[in-house]
Amino acid sequence: MYSFLKEGEFVQVTVEDAGRVTGFVSRYGDIESDKGVFLDQFFKTGKLEGASLTFTTDVVHGTAYEFKGTVGRGEGKKPGDEAYYVLKGMLTERVTDVNQKTFSKSREVTFKAFPSDAGSEPSRK
Repeated sequence: MYSFLKEGEFVQVTVEDAGRVTGFVSRYGDIESDKGVFLDQFFKTGKLEGASLTFTTDVVHGTAYEFKGTVGRGEGKKPGDEAYYVLKGMLTERVTDVNQKTFSKSREVTFKAFPSDAGSEPSRK
């Protein structure tokens, strides 16, 4: 598991056969109807090729995420340390409002592996 945008949020990444990636983002809702509620957004697509990782989540309450980046070593000194592995790249958030108008916002992100999970790269099934 890796950190996500806010404290308490996370992303789970599992590498399947042939580089197929499954997982989900668990985040707090941020619109009026779901503010403070924990939402799980499963990966619609995901792929790992070498160190390059991409995934797109399903739309939940009008919001979907797309990540394009890499898996690499972080500042953690040994397996088991926080940030032993990191996901670095561009995260695009797409939001569709009640009038079906879509907005997108992209930002550079670094998601750090949680300490208890840091002993392995994105987990393999």
